[in-house]
Amino acid sequence: MMRRDLFEITEYAISKGLRTSVSPTTTALTTKERLGRLQDLGIQMIHISLDGATEETHDAFRGFTGTYQRAMDTLGFLKELGIGVQVGTTVTTTNLHELPRMAELMAEHGVRMWSLFFLVPTGRGRIDEMITPEQAEATWEWMCDLSETAPFAIRTTAAPQFRRTMLRRIRSKQAEQAKAGEATSEVRMTGAGYQMREAPSGIQTRGVNDGKGFVFIDHRGGICPSGFLQLPAGNVRTDSLVDVYRNSKLFKELRDPTLLKGACGRCEFADLCGGSRARAYGVTGDYLADDPLCTIQPE
Repeated sequence: MMRRDLFEITEYAISKGLRTSVSPTTTALTTKERLGRLQDLGIQMIHISLDGATEETHDAFRGFTGTYQRAMDTLGFLKELGIGVQVGTTVTTTNLHELPRMAELMAEHGVRMWSLFFLVPTGRGRIDEMITPEQAEATWEWMCDLSETAPFAIRTTAAPQFRRTMLRRIRSKQAEQAKAGEATSEVRMTGAGYQMREAPSGIQTRGVNDGKGFVFIDHRGGICPSGFLQLPAGNVRTDSLVDVYRNSKLFKELRDPTLLKGACGRCEFADLCGGSRARAYGVTGDYLADDPLCTIQPE
């Protein structure tokens, strides 16, 4: 919201046929009037960050007093305006216990999408703030349960394991149906960032991951696999975005599941999930290494 050309950029992007969203920080600049102007231009979604169910938790994580209240005020503005809202929550050791209450807040504010970011140790993110692999598995199972009743959609960032958690749950239900002599059909699942079909011929997937269906342009023009894996493979000032995405060594390696190492490379869900490449890099320095947040140890 500090950019004087924000509305000009927004209008240009929409005129090019892009589904355009804005993720403003919760400062005094994010007013109802400015949000209304974005709505008039054709913005389809506004993303707001909320990292705790309480003022104490959120403000401590953000490092600024009053950000929780500003976030809640902004959610109120968006609900009044009728703009689609996505809320992003970074899951850490400090707010894990508050996720059920946060889910209630999503419903109360008419949120359309709740996106849970599983911490990647980059920037100000610290390894000691990461939840354990066992806690992550339990959280994905809880999210599966929630997705069956919540009035909002649920997605993850830096946690493609949520997709295989959902698939394993469906397979378990199918096994129960088969045992009871009931008919089962092929699996079809879609969600933010993936399409999945499981038929007798095998799993057919399109799952987004760092550099796989996703590209991030940093503030210097660097063409990166994602915001959490800021390794530039080129620069939009000098290189073709399309060529870098399709043909650069970095992006091609990230899209090849046969190159994954360790448990991720042996896993049957290497293509559907593949683990967070950003977290693997953040912890080990190797973007093809194991995702340390996963508990699966395939033979």
